[in-house]
Amino acid sequence: MRFFSDNAAPACPQVIAAMTAANILDSAYDGDAWSAQLDMRLSALFETPVRALWVPSGTAANCLALAALCPPHGAIICHRDAHIQNDEAGAPEFYTHGAKLLLAEGDGAKLTPETISAVLAATRNDVHQVQPHAISITNATEYGRVYTPAEVAAIGDLCRARGLALHMDGARFANAVAHIGCSPADVTWRAGVDALSFGFIKNGGMTAELLIFFRTELAAATLYRRKRAGLLLSKGRYLAAQVLAMLDDDIWLANARAANAGAALLARAAGDRLIHPVEANEVFLKVTPQEAAALRAQGFDFYDWGPGEARLVTSWHHRDADIRPLADAIARL
Repeated sequence: MRFFSDNAAPACPQVIAAMTAANILDSAYDGDAWSAQLDMRLSALFETPVRALWVPSGTAANCLALAALCPPHGAIICHRDAHIQNDEAGAPEFYTHGAKLLLAEGDGAKLTPETISAVLAATRNDVHQVQPHAISITNATEYGRVYTPAEVAAIGDLCRARGLALHMDGARFANAVAHIGCSPADVTWRAGVDALSFGFIKNGGMTAELLIFFRTELAAATLYRRKRAGLLLSKGRYLAAQVLAMLDDDIWLANARAANAGAALLARAAGDRLIHPVEANEVFLKVTPQEAAALRAQGFDFYDWGPGEARLVTSWHHRDADIRPLADAIARL
């Protein structure tokens, strides 16, 4: 009955089992047998050599990536509604030691080469204005929209032409890949992405996210930044074990497909109430305050998302039987 956030979903059984199996004496920090496998396993998944660093939150993954891509005197272009702009309490500026966020527009919180170019064109190339060094996009976006490989590649081409780095906030990266049906490589490094925040917590993990560097040389300084920020956990094997468990048998992808299927079921019931196309596991609806109250009176839990709007989020553990009552209730409004 609770559809307010996939952050609140339970950890999947494979993750719990993996953490139990890791509950033995081993090396501390990231010197354990589980952490040692991450580079190899993620390089195989992405079909290219990568450096994979565990961190305990998506905010940490995003901000460590941006600190590696942008100097303190630089700027990062992101969407006006990006998570790094609206929901990370100034952490990007803190971790980068002062880099500025420059805000761009775009339908469904998606950037395009055109909206990015508008920001670039408004910036003079002189010492009196902060200069862009990186672009950050979110896949799937804050409104559940998914960038295709071609859309990412168009931004990647712009980055290369302008000497900019490209970061992807992938808090719901699994949902995006499940929707597209492509190789993870096609929508990341092959399209020009330099660093990816690969989310697991929303998708069945407990406390583990990954920072993936496709430019592997960026990892060296980030190891020190991670420690300096207090994010080098002494028992990091529990984080690495979660990730490895979700990579086994493509659990990460199966979980995302289940969450996406639940959102699609709600979308069919919502009809013309939909505000955005449903491409991942978030559903945004037009509802009056009275209609929202009627849904809550039946026990359903969700976020209000601005006047006359609601956000419903499905999770990996939701099944048809869990979602059908809400879909029926929406259809009856």
